[in-house]
Amino acid sequence: MATKTVQDLVVPVGVTLDRFIMHSQSAFPYATGELSQLLRDIALAGKIINREINRAGLIDIAGGNGTENVQGEDQQKLDIVANVRFIRALKNGGEVCAILSEEEEDIIHTGNDHGKYVVAMDPLDGSSNIDVNVSIGSIFSIYRRVTPINGPASMEDFLQGGRKQIAAGYILYGSSTMLVYSTGDGVNGFTFDHSLGEFILSHKSIGTPANGKIYSVNEGHYHSYPPFVQQYVAQCKSRNFSARYIGSLVGDFHRNMLKGGIYLYPSTKKDPKGKLRLLYECYPLAFIAEKSGGKASDGFGSILDIVPQSFHQRSPLYIGSSELVDDVVKG
Repeated sequence: MATKTVQDLVVPVGVTLDRFIMHSQSAFPYATGELSQLLRDIALAGKIINREINRAGLIDIAGGNGTENVQGEDQQKLDIVANVRFIRALKNGGEVCAILSEEEEDIIHTGNDHGKYVVAMDPLDGSSNIDVNVSIGSIFSIYRRVTPINGPASMEDFLQGGRKQIAAGYILYGSSTMLVYSTGDGVNGFTFDHSLGEFILSHKSIGTPANGKIYSVNEGHYHSYPPFVQQYVAQCKSRNFSARYIGSLVGDFHRNMLKGGIYLYPSTKKDPKGKLRLLYECYPLAFIAEKSGGKASDGFGSILDIVPQSFHQRSPLYIGSSELVDDVVKG
């Protein structure tokens, strides 16, 4: 029998999210510890939501709830569960003074007026895919508040613009659960180890390929898209690109970021201003895209340069590999 060394027998666990945050804290623009704790609070919410998703079919929290959110969209039961879980985690953490959620019309005041941060979030994107076990995700965006500390947060804290984000990311619930985030200095991904109950660094310094051979778009709405988008889709087909679209923004974006590709959610005749929400879907993913070397556009310029006017403002989105985004925008 071959003798194994200690290194062979005891494989290193890896770097946990907590340890990574602690070591990276000095690079934060405001290295006071609150942002580090806020990221931990988001990770905790992700762990809890991951548990709820995994057992949804067993405890009757899968499927529709028979209600609508403020967007007029049918709510899934897990939309409501994820919204409550995030709000509770952020309230209990104490670093956040207010939250903006896709599921709520107005700002949610946490009661922590001393908190230095506000969070905009989509608690559970793609939730209609839960019943068929397709990847879904949570998206978050973090700002340092501009209103006086120890007073209530206001609209201006959330309408600072995408360039003012100090951190953003998402949690992908799929074959494995991953937390991907950036504080402005690169993008890193952490895979959830169920046996340890910890997020472990698995994708360090993620870089989006400058080009790719994947396009992701709902071709069922092809005839409602602007002519330049129709032309681009035809170009993708002529170049033998692979079509990959699962109807989950986080899942499609994540794959294209790693593999190289472009995700398109254009305006349509029905939704001339676009469908995706600017503050808590487009902004955070655009932040991640740019910090990993990719691009994000509304068809006219960078998503991050759009001046926000309202909480639930919508926008078209073209995001992914820089050369592919440039190609579609040129149209």
